[in-house]
Amino acid sequence: MRGETIQTRIDWLPALGLNATFFLDGLGLLFAGLILGIGLLIILYARFYLSPRDPMGQFYTYLMLFQGAMVGIVLSDNILLLLVFWELTSLSSFLLIGYWKHLPEGRQGARMALTVTGGGGLAMIAGMLILGNIVGSYDLTVILQHKAEIQASDWYLPALILILLGAFTKSAQFPFHFWLPHAMAAPTPVSAYLHSATMVKAGIFLMARMWPVLAGTPEWFWIVTSAGLFTMVMAAKIAFFKDDLKALLAFSTVSHLGLITMLLGFGTKAAATVAVFHIINHATFKAALFMSAGIVDHETHTRDIKRLGGLRHLMPVTFTIATVAGLSMAGIPPFNGFLSKEMMLEEAAHTAPWVIPALAVIGALFSVAYSFRLIAHTFLGPVRDDYPHKPHDPGFGMWAAPALLAVLVVLIGLMPMTFAGWLVDAAAGAVTGEGVNAHIKHWHGLQSPALWMSLAAIGGGLMLLGLHAAMDRIWLAIPRPEAKRIFDAIIEPLARLAGAVTRALHTGRMGGYLGAATATIVAVGAYAFFSGSHTPGSRPLTVIEPVAAIGWLALMAATIAVATLHRQRLLTLVLVGVIGLVVSVGFAYLSAPDLALTQISVEVATVILLLLALNFLPKYTPSESPTGRKLRDAVLAGAGGLAVGGLIYALMTRDFAFPTIADFHLANSKTGGGGTNVVNVILVDFRGYDTFGEITVLGIAATLIYALTEALLRPGPANTRLLNWVSDTPDAGDRHPLMMVVATRMMLPIALMVGIYIFLRGHNVPGGGFVAGLVVAIALVMQYMASGFGWTAARQKIDYHGLIGAGVLIAAATGIGSWFAGAPFMTSAFGYFKLPGLEEFELATAALFDLGVFLTVLGAVMLALSSLSRIAIRAGQTVNVEAYDVHPEDEVPALAQEAK
Repeated sequence: MRGETIQTRIDWLPALGLNATFFLDGLGLLFAGLILGIGLLIILYARFYLSPRDPMGQFYTYLMLFQGAMVGIVLSDNILLLLVFWELTSLSSFLLIGYWKHLPEGRQGARMALTVTGGGGLAMIAGMLILGNIVGSYDLTVILQHKAEIQASDWYLPALILILLGAFTKSAQFPFHFWLPHAMAAPTPVSAYLHSATMVKAGIFLMARMWPVLAGTPEWFWIVTSAGLFTMVMAAKIAFFKDDLKALLAFSTVSHLGLITMLLGFGTKAAATVAVFHIINHATFKAALFMSAGIVDHETHTRDIKRLGGLRHLMPVTFTIATVAGLSMAGIPPFNGFLSKEMMLEEAAHTAPWVIPALAVIGALFSVAYSFRLIAHTFLGPVRDDYPHKPHDPGFGMWAAPALLAVLVVLIGLMPMTFAGWLVDAAAGAVTGEGVNAHIKHWHGLQSPALWMSLAAIGGGLMLLGLHAAMDRIWLAIPRPEAKRIFDAIIEPLARLAGAVTRALHTGRMGGYLGAATATIVAVGAYAFFSGSHTPGSRPLTVIEPVAAIGWLALMAATIAVATLHRQRLLTLVLVGVIGLVVSVGFAYLSAPDLALTQISVEVATVILLLLALNFLPKYTPSESPTGRKLRDAVLAGAGGLAVGGLIYALMTRDFAFPTIADFHLANSKTGGGGTNVVNVILVDFRGYDTFGEITVLGIAATLIYALTEALLRPGPANTRLLNWVSDTPDAGDRHPLMMVVATRMMLPIALMVGIYIFLRGHNVPGGGFVAGLVVAIALVMQYMASGFGWTAARQKIDYHGLIGAGVLIAAATGIGSWFAGAPFMTSAFGYFKLPGLEEFELATAALFDLGVFLTVLGAVMLALSSLSRIAIRAGQTVNVEAYDVHPEDEVPALAQEAK
């Protein structure tokens, strides 16, 4: 309240200027108070308004998401972070507006709001990025200190227009005003919250926040003032003729938002102060009015004003609340709306040209007219006998929230300096960047033009109310453009065009996607290559040794064979295994033993799993591509290969002009991570978060395989095909040879010991959790191959789902543990210890993370194997009762075994 700013900063991606920075000043305090305060009242109101049949938890989830996004907008000190929250408000408001999904108008209103505000948000992103580039920083507190530099830039006008597009679409300013009334299909708590105090005020907040650097120019004055003034008058006129209570309030909201926009457009300190004051007043009386309209709808089952009247006798509490709020909206003393309306007219009277004060009076006149119409036609007059439902005041829970707001309307109106002056000064000071000492009072003297302008508005509004019936007939008879029809006429052909383009591009052919991507990459690379200059590389070529040449030739031969013989699936799988083996040898030859171990382990595991999968597919695939397409693909593939080869050649024959990340890893592997195996330290320390993401994806993939298997095993066409499956090749005479059974039993403890050894040594020499998990998985896979699924599954006691879950949780817990030491997520620690009789040894938290990797890899491979084996059983393959199938009578059909 002293004009200071509270800040907090969390560096996230400082190289890109994206940081989680927040600040709280007077303007942020005002809006955060409105968002959270009125939000709390809406939560209470919604509890009693919504039907027990409405999913209450879903509603509050959407509401809290929206509320958090709005608070993020008003407290963000980084424009990139602000943009993230801005888009979140569009998405969450879409969910809230379409909350009643069974209503077509609700779905239409949600789509319209998302389209308009989302499009404006895209424009605003561009404008904000321009501002950040002008200043050289994306922090708001820095940008707000460079007014002269921004306004002197050639990019000022494009940035201004783009940012105002975002603000105008969010705050429903002309010509984007039409989405707000259609959003009234949402439940009344949503309307009261989003469209009176929060979402539509986001655009107002943005203009107020950027006022110190964007205001004060002719461009700002004419664009913002014109849009606000026209919106104010136009929406007020439409509101006067609306019969739906919520539609009337929606257009009145648009009108008052135009009023605030106009004040900000004036560009003066006094006008900005009035704008801040009216933000407070509008939030109080409009939220109360929306909730009162919801009460009327809830009790009478209609919002049609022409079917209402006389409710003051039947609903006295609601009548009192709505009357107080309605008189404030009309600008009648002594309520708070009168104060800010008078101050607005005063500022308009001193603004040239004369058309501005004249139109401001007309807007105020219509505001009086629709406010009095709402009160008179809804609550006054005789009691009717044809209400859709017999009305009465609801319980305390529903009218408590609007009643509290009505009390604030009165208190601020009677004692403005006590209940609002301090907040106005703080917020207006943050907007203008200068100290503000507002003088809010009811009487400004007979010399004040605002007095006579206000009297003219009140008198004219009463006259309009008396003439409403005749004017309404004229209004209905005059043809006028319908915004919804115009919107639909624009959106429908765009949607058809998007559908046609999507159908043309998304054919489902992987070859088409890869061909387009490859052609684009090659074309862009060729343009860059032939349009630039080139210098020869400084590194000499390495001498090609015979062993390396033979390995390269074998790799090329196997790769070409895969491309030409891919219709023979089993042969292709063997060739893929050959490619993996040669690549493994290449890694070892090029001093990358960790990669060699991983590659060869992966090859063994995947070849076995693919063999099981291919067992249920035809051994040969039909020819799918004509010769022309094959030639085209061959040309594209050859061009892509040459391009990648050329890029690798260019990189490997040149020295980097700056230190690489590899130098950092080599220098800090031992001192920073406690290990001499740089590859493993990178995986579990420097890039541990990447590895954590990878094992999570691996676990998801294995679970997905299991889920697909479950789907195949349920009754349906796929299950029927499995039951009737017949292999197109004869089975081996001895599926589980005795020698293999004995050998694998002897190998199992040795393989487990090797796996543990590789795991424990991984931090300093080649190995680690990933390779160890694969080694142990292969050892267990061999048991399945030797003795069959049934025999092996009956002896494994650990659920593979549990292994995956435990692995991910252990890895996550290891990363979270660093928080308790005050370090960032995934920070590792290590130390060296000595016990009597033993050499000094190292303990590192990275080993626990590696344990999580080990368990996830092991669980994923085994779950995939288990899933494929269950398909084999359903397909009719026999399972073993004993250790191995020496006697046919020891085999039983799969279904009988399951029943047993």
